Amino acid sequence: MRSCRLFELSVPYVSLFTMNCGPWQDTGCQAQIKANEGIIPTSDQKAGTITTAEPTIEKETRSEDELDVPWQVVVHNDPVNLMSYVTMVFQRVFGYPREKAERHMLEVHQKGRSILWSGMRERAELYVQQLHGYLLLATLEKTC
Repeated sequence: MRSCRLFELSVPYVSLFTMNCGPWQDTGCQAQIKANEGIIPTSDQKAGTITTAEPTIEKETRSEDELDVPWQVVVHNDPVNLMSYVTMVFQRVFGYPREKAERHMLEVHQKGRSILWSGMRERAELYVQQLHGYLLLATLEKTC
């Protein structure tokens, strides 16, 4: 009969378990909870319970002003989509009238890109996501 090997995950890998089994065994594998160096049970707790250290709170590194900077939704030219399809997408996503949507579509076709919307980042991300849903090549750019 083969002996079981002991496999133990170390502390840096965020593990509380030791495995008492081997790859040749399909039965009898048992996981046992182990008290590591960073986790110390207190005397006032019930037996078998473990406490952890207080979590650290990370500080926000970006200021509110950086998040409020206007962002631009830019659509780039692609050789796949029809002009009428691109016009229809601009009307649906941005609610543009047909004339404005056609102007932006022609700008994309002739100049290679068009800035369709500018404003807060969350809304711009939503527009880019919607344009990607229609299979258009769109990006989000920060204004200077």
